[in-house]
Amino acid sequence: MEKPCLLFTTNHIIFMIILIFFITHWFLSLFFQTFFQHRYASHRMFTTNKFWERIFYLMAYFFEGTSFLNPRAYAMMHRQHHAFSDTEKDPHSPHFFTDIFQMMKSTINTFGDYVKRTKNPEAQFPGHYPEWPIIDRIGSSILSRLLFGAAYTAFYIFFATHWWMFFLLPIHFMMGPVHGAIVNWCGHKYGYRNFDNKDKSKNTTPFDFLMLGELFQNNHHKHPNSANFGKKWFEIDPVYPVMKLMHWMRIITLRQAY
Repeated sequence: MEKPCLLFTTNHIIFMIILIFFITHWFLSLFFQTFFQHRYASHRMFTTNKFWERIFYLMAYFFEGTSFLNPRAYAMMHRQHHAFSDTEKDPHSPHFFTDIFQMMKSTINTFGDYVKRTKNPEAQFPGHYPEWPIIDRIGSSILSRLLFGAAYTAFYIFFATHWWMFFLLPIHFMMGPVHGAIVNWCGHKYGYRNFDNKDKSKNTTPFDFLMLGELFQNNHHKHPNSANFGKKWFEIDPVYPVMKLMHWMRIITLRQAY
């Protein structure tokens, strides 16, 4: 009678290991995307010294893994999104595509052009973003993405006890695009509006923990340089307190310490 109980306990622990790994990858990948590529590279919501910039660069590369986002390309594409929000020049407005897959295909193509420098953006978009050529080359290489993918797969081979757990692997492989698809599609189609921004941006949910504040799109488009994406008392941006702590520790300096 004790053996089945022990087996159940072991399987439960293994399931928790898989779940913790998935959740950890989800939130750390998303955190550095919103903190480093979005709030720092694209908007310069804070400043920091070269040492910490390189630390953040390496952490973004490590935690984003297979879907590492070149900060230069990300910044230019995101600035283009703000300048032409929900118009035909917007690289990922959901209102010009039949489905989310077509939107992400267009987004990936535009991003790839900026990474490879095969397409020049308009003059107002380049500049004032971090660059580290060796990490940019490594992080964007097929070899790096394959090695991270192999590491994720090896983890699941070692720990997974049921076949269905392997269905989480594609999300690990495409973590960045998955985050981007959710934010760009839902944040401009579903929810409520605090401000009239002359676009279709919305706050998808008043409680945005799953996407670390990124779904407060209406607020963000109204105040694109504000480090706090939440504006109402019930809108909590989980990343902002972390940034305030870093500001207090003098790791970063917020553009406006509010």
